[in-house]
Amino acid sequence: MPSTAPMPTDNRPRLAPHVRLTFDPARQRHVLLTPETVTVLNGTGATILGLCDGRRTVAEIVAELHGRYDRVNGDEVRIFLDRLAARRCVEAGDG
Repeated sequence: MPSTAPMPTDNRPRLAPHVRLTFDPARQRHVLLTPETVTVLNGTGATILGLCDGRRTVAEIVAELHGRYDRVNGDEVRIFLDRLAARRCVEAGDG
């Protein structure tokens, strides 16, 4: 069973090699494509994943989101990333 603990803030998440973040014009939404699934994302989820470049830490991603949005819950961002890591959509490199 995957851990429910938030991803550590010093991890440097990136999309897994088999995953693509793209805009789907038919849905007018960003989607996360894997060989088995299509996940339709809301704007915030797409923004978070767009920042997952393997260079930024989770803390830096949260700080960037604070600059873009009025209310950002760092724990929710880490849990979102942790859930995607459990699905093998995001890889979390060590800080």
